[in-house]
Amino acid sequence: MIILLDQDGVLADFEHAFIDAWRARHPDIAPVAFEDRKSFYIREDYAPELRSMAEAIYTAPGFIRNLPPVPGAVDAVKELLALGMDVRICTSPLSQFENCVAEKYLWVEKHLGREATNRLVLTKDKTLVYGNLLIDDKPLIQGAIKPHWKHILFDAPYNRQVQDRPRITWANWRNVLAGELYTADA
Repeated sequence: MIILLDQDGVLADFEHAFIDAWRARHPDIAPVAFEDRKSFYIREDYAPELRSMAEAIYTAPGFIRNLPPVPGAVDAVKELLALGMDVRICTSPLSQFENCVAEKYLWVEKHLGREATNRLVLTKDKTLVYGNLLIDDKPLIQGAIKPHWKHILFDAPYNRQVQDRPRITWANWRNVLAGELYTADA
């Protein structure tokens, strides 16, 4: 069983780090609260005149590298590996990739170890990556082909309108994945 895990929003806490950085840079302008997010793309939740300010935060040197882990994510990855799952981190770099690509590797090394960087797949098209399951917070993943993997949606306010696939958090992952493993064996 190959389990593909998205990095930002699933393993790395992009959302809360962004809010903290926004407050530090723009103390006079309230950030959009995580629970009020409507779009997968954070900049789209801000007024047009604030979007370049939002983009400047998440493309800044050090932002991706210094993201804290999503609570429970690192322990879940370690447990999945201990259970014998083939876990890969399947992540898309930002379009402004100058800092992002190297920092994604540095984040994985810091939180999961140097060996885990060998399990990192960077791609703009996740449909081309082979796997059985993809755990991702993006509500709609499209690409060049119909993917082999089944999309399990990592819960976030901006994807709660999607009701046609399993939903997971690091609090309920064992139950959700147990159901997926059971149906895979059938």
